[in-house]
Amino acid sequence: MNTYEEAIDWIHSRLQLGIKPGLKRMEWLMEKMDHPERRLRAVHIGGTNGKGSTVAMIRSMLQEGGYEVGTFTSPYIEQFNERISINGVPVSDQEIIDLTASIKPLAEELEKTDLGGPSEFEVITAMAIYYFAYIHPVDIVLFEVGLGGRLDSTNIIHPLLSVITTIGMDHTQFLGDKLEDIAFEKAGIIKNGVPVITGVQQEEALAVIQKRAKEMKSAVYQLGEQFKADWQESLPQGEVFNFQSVFAQMDQLQTSLNGLHQSENAAVATMAVLYLRAFYAFLVEEEPIRTGLRSANWPGRMEYISEKPIILLDGAHNPEGMKALVRSLAERFPDNQITALFAGMKDKQLDEMIAALEQAAQRIMFTTFDFPRAAGKQEFQPFLTTHGWQENWREAVSEFKHSASQEEVLVVTGSLYFISEVKKFVKET
Repeated sequence: MNTYEEAIDWIHSRLQLGIKPGLKRMEWLMEKMDHPERRLRAVHIGGTNGKGSTVAMIRSMLQEGGYEVGTFTSPYIEQFNERISINGVPVSDQEIIDLTASIKPLAEELEKTDLGGPSEFEVITAMAIYYFAYIHPVDIVLFEVGLGGRLDSTNIIHPLLSVITTIGMDHTQFLGDKLEDIAFEKAGIIKNGVPVITGVQQEEALAVIQKRAKEMKSAVYQLGEQFKADWQESLPQGEVFNFQSVFAQMDQLQTSLNGLHQSENAAVATMAVLYLRAFYAFLVEEEPIRTGLRSANWPGRMEYISEKPIILLDGAHNPEGMKALVRSLAERFPDNQITALFAGMKDKQLDEMIAALEQAAQRIMFTTFDFPRAAGKQEFQPFLTTHGWQENWREAVSEFKHSASQEEVLVVTGSLYFISEVKKFVKET
């Protein structure tokens, strides 16, 4: 493994194995690596939407408090290295090469067993655990769940605290087509005696989380009960809310992330930091909490990539995410002409997402991009009687950028992988 390109190519070659739920391969890898997962102080963050934003806000607050914070997130927006970061700075290309060289022989050995070779996500998870345990230990690591929770490869860790942001209909082919089924998979990250903080709202999903927590003898801190977020207003950049909890009360907290739902994500993140302060001596006082929330950044969530004219990116890749985007657009741009450029995945609930988007956008253009699971013109055919098809999304973005009036807004949405492509294109032009 001599170059960064070789390392990335080998990692991505694991994609052909698909998604492989279960922890047997991770257990095998951890055993071979002398159990690096046992060396970590970690927070485990799961949920349908809001995981990445919540990770970013927890990291920012802890960092403002003087701590070195590792993060493991997915997918990436601009560079693969983002997935393993310290204080928001991605690991270096050389570190990716070294980590890949360490994992590759184990993956090849595992491939020869009855368990079969590890998936791409299992390889990357093992790389992150190894990195934070042996190469660059940090004060705390924030692990974002990849898919579900119970059978996700990140579930090999035993955290100080578990967080479940929201529950919604996504990845139903793996997690089930009922909220209770999805909640059961998400609640699988709750460990014996490890408390869980949750922003979940639906009663049927909460009942599943409460049941699992009771079985695990884990305390539950629930948005709307043990802590509350009272949204106040939207700013040009961010949201303002009042926060109340069993640990502290703070008014006029401001998160830099756009979207009404971000006040709820911010409340979950704040509660997590307050829990770590109360029980694990992470001494983060009110000012670092305020500063951390204001300075937190997470790309691809109502992110402005152009001000004149306004072009927004939002990775609303499931119905719940799209509904949250629509609410925020209505609040922020009540008098603007909104055009949506939408590219989604074949296995997503396109009809529900499009129905929600129609409530906010006066014009919708569908498109596709170079990705194996991307929906093409055939998948969008039922919607083309009322909306347009754009074969070349680059031309559409360029045309809007150069000819739109100040009253017009372009929202690029539907897939995080797609908005990653659009962001790179806009930065380069």
